[in-house]
Amino acid sequence: MNPSVDALRTTFGDAIGRAEAARDGETIAFVRPDRLTDVMRWLRDTPGQAYDYLVDVTAVEYRDRERALEVVYFLRSLERHADLRVKVELDPRGELAVDSVTPLWAGANWLEREVYDMFGVTFRGHPDLRRILMWETYAEGYPLRKDFPLRGRFSRAEQVRQALNANPEAHYSLEELSIAEAFDEVPAEMRERLRRGERGKLPFDE
Repeated sequence: MNPSVDALRTTFGDAIGRAEAARDGETIAFVRPDRLTDVMRWLRDTPGQAYDYLVDVTAVEYRDRERALEVVYFLRSLERHADLRVKVELDPRGELAVDSVTPLWAGANWLEREVYDMFGVTFRGHPDLRRILMWETYAEGYPLRKDFPLRGRFSRAEQVRQALNANPEAHYSLEELSIAEAFDEVPAEMRERLRRGERGKLPFDE
């Protein structure tokens, strides 16, 4: 077990819940949601801890638990070559919300937006919390939740209708739109290879 867990319990008491080993052997520490910011700041700034790199933020939902949704933080100390995972348990029947760690690690910005987009978790204090994979007007819900239908909530016809009615200029920059338009200028044979995922040797490889 990562010794950081004992140090956390000494410092934060009952704000630190159970600790367990993941399948890959890394330690997972469970933290009470209302103390997350304090714990994460302590892990980042305390000498001997120095978890200065936020590797990832994700979430996982379970069907067979009362508190069924966990937000997961992957931390690494580059100096000490040590890893620690921090989990916060949220109850999907209540408010799915936790404080943002973006003020501590700027890299959390897009990671938290992805969790928000796919799971519906709100990160309080996030500087720009909006969808990042689905479009902002997407109305079917959160695709990685367990109650999300495999084919989506809308019929294929309705999905096509919404796609055709979408205004791409409202969601993409002029540069992104110009790249999409330039695709039509690529030779037909090359376009077909790209559609099939066959990159092959393209002109810019030379």
